[in-house]
Amino acid sequence: MLQSWRWFGPNDPVSLREIRQAGVTDVVTSLHHIACGEDWPEDDIRKRIREIEWDEQRQQPTGLRWGMVESLPIHEDIKTRSGDYPHYIEIYKKNVRKLGAQGVRAICYNFMPVLDWARTDLYITQADGSTISGCNIDAFVAFDLYVLQRPGAENDYAPYAIASAKKFFEELSPQARDTLRDCILLGLPGTVEDLDPPEFLRRLQRYQHIDADQLRNNLYTFLNDIMPDCEAAGVKMCIHPDDPSYPVFGIPRILSRSEDVEQLFRAVPSPNSGLTLCTGSFGSCIHNDPAQMLEQFAHRVYFVHFRNVTHVPGKEGSFYESNHLFGSVDMPRAMKALITEEERRKAAGITDWGIPGRPDHGKLMDGDKDSGAYPGYSRTGRMIGLAELRGLEVGLRHAMGLDIG
Repeated sequence: MLQSWRWFGPNDPVSLREIRQAGVTDVVTSLHHIACGEDWPEDDIRKRIREIEWDEQRQQPTGLRWGMVESLPIHEDIKTRSGDYPHYIEIYKKNVRKLGAQGVRAICYNFMPVLDWARTDLYITQADGSTISGCNIDAFVAFDLYVLQRPGAENDYAPYAIASAKKFFEELSPQARDTLRDCILLGLPGTVEDLDPPEFLRRLQRYQHIDADQLRNNLYTFLNDIMPDCEAAGVKMCIHPDDPSYPVFGIPRILSRSEDVEQLFRAVPSPNSGLTLCTGSFGSCIHNDPAQMLEQFAHRVYFVHFRNVTHVPGKEGSFYESNHLFGSVDMPRAMKALITEEERRKAAGITDWGIPGRPDHGKLMDGDKDSGAYPGYSRTGRMIGLAELRGLEVGLRHAMGLDIG
């Protein structure tokens, strides 16, 4: 595993020196100051590479490299195949070629409409006092029905789900209702900005007549269109699964199950179209086995997000983040699948056989609570996660009789 870390650029409260000192070699980042759909200037790409790879203060290499972009967002016009989508596709192709020319070899992206990810609670307190994020299915339904008031939302839920959500919402204080709204509509840099309910509803309405099949076709058409540019530039596209991997707010879900990935690879056969295997996102659906999925699709996995979740008994769709090694995801099996695939690539003479893997959504601990870090992206929680994953990898490699260096 290439030990990786998501960094949000110069304004990230976690410094590159801290990241390197945690044992990281591969930085995963983006040009977060550039809006979705805009051209990435070559000077900005080179500047970011130098920021990562050269220590100006010490005048020496940092030991870090930028090989993975997370993310190069896809404009909503492309997802809906409406508006000025041909223009945005051409911009995307240009950016892919520029990144490839500067040595960036992979792009993690998603095709989720409107929201890149959604949570109903960003600060669930654990027994040790740290906080983690999670999803409460009652909260999702309650937000949809009583805060967003999406037209026709009641037709998307079973009567028992509506009754449970109604009870949940009635017991929330006004402050708790505001907190729920803010959690769901939080934006992350380089993805979407913070939204309010009217604007969120307006954006959802663009998908009113787009079902899952149409959204899939839009994805496949886009990917097949850009694949020649990706192949020429030596850049792999690594799609991130839906998060959570089940329908919310009437939004189509097209990358939530094994069959979705199989269909994607049939429709876009180029090996430059691959998968970001996020164990937590796939793990949010109780019917998925993320470790088995990593084994199944290993030959097209170019990036791994290691994250664990624990399902709430009796509440399908409800889960919370848990320690990286313990939860509903079989992390040892997933890591073994990654090691096995790396060894296969090495034996096949593939020069870039190492697969980037990063700890995802670490818990927020006391020392980082005033750091200004984005939820799930604080320093210490992810450092612990990376250390646990590194130890798991070394232990498995030793047990498998492989080099542990």
